[in-house]
Formats: sequence, C-alpha cells, structure tokens
Amino acid sequence: MTIQLPDSKGGLRAYEPRPEPFAVTTGTPFTSRTVFSAAHVVADPFADTSPDSAAAVDWDATLAFRRHLWSHGLGVAEAMDTAQRGMGLDWAGAAELIRRSSAEAKAVGGLIACGVGTDQITGGTLADVRAAYEEQLALVEASGAQAILMASRALAAVAKGPEDYLEVYGHLLRQATEPVVLHWLGPMFDPALEGYWGSSDLDAATDTFLDVIAAHPDKVDGIKVSLLEAQREIDIRRRLPQGVRCYTGDDFNYPELIAGDEQGFSHALLGIFDPLGPLAAEAVRVLDTGNAAGFRELLDPTVELSRHLFQKPTRFYKTGVVFLAWLAGHQTHFTMVGGLQSARSLPHFARAYELADGLGLFPDPKLAEERMKNLLALYGVTQ
Repeated sequence: MTIQLPDSKGGLRAYEPRPEPFAVTTGTPFTSRTVFSAAHVVADPFADTSPDSAAAVDWDATLAFRRHLWSHGLGVAEAMDTAQRGMGLDWAGAAELIRRSSAEAKAVGGLIACGVGTDQITGGTLADVRAAYEEQLALVEASGAQAILMASRALAAVAKGPEDYLEVYGHLLRQATEPVVLHWLGPMFDPALEGYWGSSDLDAATDTFLDVIAAHPDKVDGIKVSLLEAQREIDIRRRLPQGVRCYTGDDFNYPELIAGDEQGFSHALLGIFDPLGPLAAEAVRVLDTGNAAGFRELLDPTVELSRHLFQKPTRFYKTGVVFLAWLAGHQTHFTMVGGLQSARSLPHFARAYELADGLGLFPDPKLAEERMKNLLALYGVTQ
C-alpha cells in the first residue's frame, strides 16, 4: 500500500510506509549520561478557546505522555519552551503543569526538572525580574523538582549590560536550595532573547555566562546550551568548572555532542527527544556499554528529521513535535494550545511523516498512515 504525499513542486508522489516499527526495549537506568526529554503539552480539543485565551490542557493525556517517557528511562524537562512556554502556555498554566508533573514523577519514580522563568511579567525593573524569578523558583522547589533557570525575555529587555545579568543570576543562585541548571536559549528559538548575557557578540556573551557559573559553581548542576553551534558548545563545555555538567540543547548536532571526545561529552536536555524518546533511550543504553559507534549508528539517522522539525522559524518546531505525537497514538487529535497546529505547512507535515516513518517511530504504522491520510483529506488530497 502506498500513500500520496505532497512534493516540493506542488504535485503528489507515492510513498510506501514502513510495515513494522523500530523494535525498542525498556531496561535499566542509564549509567553514562543523564538524559532529559523536554516534553510537550496536550491541548484539550473540546475547550471553547481562542488564540488569545488561556491555555486549555488535557491533563490526563499530558501526564500519560510523561509516563511514556519515564517508562523508557528518560527524565522529563517540564514547562520548557517545548511545552509552548511563552507561546500559548502562560505562567498559571505552567505552574499547574509543574505541580501535576512533579507529583506524578514522585508517584512513579521519574526524574524531573522544571523551568523557572519570568513569564508572569512582560516588563518592569530588575527588581521585578528578580521577584518573578523568585516566585517561580519557590514553586518548583516546593514541588520537589530540580530547577532550570530559563532565559528571561523581561531580563533581556531591561538589562543594560553584563553586570545586570551577573547581579540577577547571582542573587538567584545564592538563594537556590539545590544546584540548578542554567539554560541559554538562543534567539533562533526566541527572537526576544537577542543579546542575552549583555551582548550580541557570542564570545562576549559566553564570557559573562561562564562568569556567572564561576562565581557559584556549587549552585550549578549544569548548563543547557541551545545555540545550534556544536563547536561553541564544545568550547563552553571544556571551560566549565569541575563537576558542572553540560546538557546539550543542540537539536542539530546532538549525536556527536552526546558521544563526546577525548576531553569530555555532553549530557542531554532536548526537545527532539520528545518524538525520539524510545529510540533515543535505546541508543543511550548502547552507549552505556561503551559502544559509541553503535550509539551513533542508531542516532545519526535521526538528525535529518530533527533538522526538518527545527527548520526556520525554529520556534515553531513544537508543531512538528505534537504532529508526530498524534501520528504515534500518544494523543487522539492534532490540536495545540493557541492554535499553533497551523504554524507549519502541509508539505512540512508530509516530510515529517515520511522521515519519522522511515525511522520506525510509530508504534502502529497503520494508525499513523490512517491519520496522515485524514490530514491530507482535510487539505483536499484524495488517495
């Protein structure tokens, strides 16, 4: 059986779906790397909402997806940008997500870390930014989860230079109860973060970032770098204080960064490990045996899909992530918070389906094919 998919020239081409999924197994916890999947939220498709209204989340389906990730040994990075933080999910929704997911993690023994930001404010002074961060940090710590200090649009807007970043982050690190993860999210993911750390010159910004860590190494568990520049991440990784980890957030170059080199390696905190969860877990277990070549053999072929989902405008990668979750049967619909399912084109979806199917990511290939045909029919494509 074949399916007619749109091609790049406005026509149709025949594609033959893969008959069987990639065979994955659950197993022992990872030993060589700490791996988080930044998980998406499942919208409530029956809520009477508009793009301007508060997010309506299907909590049962959202938590079920987190249990799916935990069952494969992955940690969950909660309330990050993959969960549409700042793109449909407001602070009230993120706070509820953090509380519910943290409680679920305790119940099943899952690893969880949660995003701490300032999205309850849109502007103000440095004092307002500190207070917003403090409110979110207190909630995450009270939930029992590890904190991830996310980049702040409000701080980027009000900071006059590197010294303001040093002051705000120093204040937060001094009061953090447990070591946190610092997250540097590049402007390709959020244009409002241009010039973060006080400079659009990445070398200068890197120096400030490392100064923050050097001043409080005991309060920094690790860093997540999302700049899509492999060599820059490697250079930063080699300059970290002893004991501070690097969690790659590079959805273009993650296999080589996780595999590492003779001078070190990166752990992982990745949005692409939402759709890749079971396959990524299988690859890390191979790496745990010391078989780096086998790890790359499994994970390298996934990069084409990741680069496709994260193509410009990169911030809309969430649409592809949720689309694949629907095709894989993790949710019953393709609806997103804020109507973001409209952010990508039909040819984009068709290519995402083809690449994911080729990797065997769909537990039920027939279901994925049927749902893809349903979507095509909505666009007027008959089979």
